[in-house]
Amino acid sequence: MPQSAPTIRTDDNGLTLVLDRTIAAPRSIVWRCWTEEALFKQWYCPAPWTVPFADFNLKPGGRMNMLMQGPNGEQQDLKGCLLEIVPEERLTFTDAYTEGYKPSPSSFMTGFVELTDSGKTRTQMTWGARHATLEAAKQHLEMGFEDGWTASSTQLDTLAQTLAKQQS
Repeated sequence: MPQSAPTIRTDDNGLTLVLDRTIAAPRSIVWRCWTEEALFKQWYCPAPWTVPFADFNLKPGGRMNMLMQGPNGEQQDLKGCLLEIVPEERLTFTDAYTEGYKPSPSSFMTGFVELTDSGKTRTQMTWGARHATLEAAKQHLEMGFEDGWTASSTQLDTLAQTLAKQQS
């Protein structure tokens, strides 16, 4: 199935960066790609970056930790906390806290993903990053938000389509 192009927009007076995309797979599969570590690691970073480690405890206050690794060995160790989990509908997480709502020494964003059905075999995904300041949102844009999240969401779409074909 052909892939749809994502739409990038801002919300909350520029504090929230948002990617909207239709994924050519059922919502249950897209949810699995977000919440199962083995699947998450396959798509979350735009290639050639990878996620060699992901560890989630899927409950409010649970951990959402990952290690992102670049092609030259550079690493970004991310530790976060899950705030809200509505199965197959909404996932909210932040780096403002670590597991158990322990305050983090530094915070960059609160992320969310919302999933809704778009017909029987497609999912509308809204993926956002909320920032405390316009400067932080601008920094995220300058880090490659649009290109990076477009690439990652394309990888997610490809993986979800593959899983949907295997399931049918």
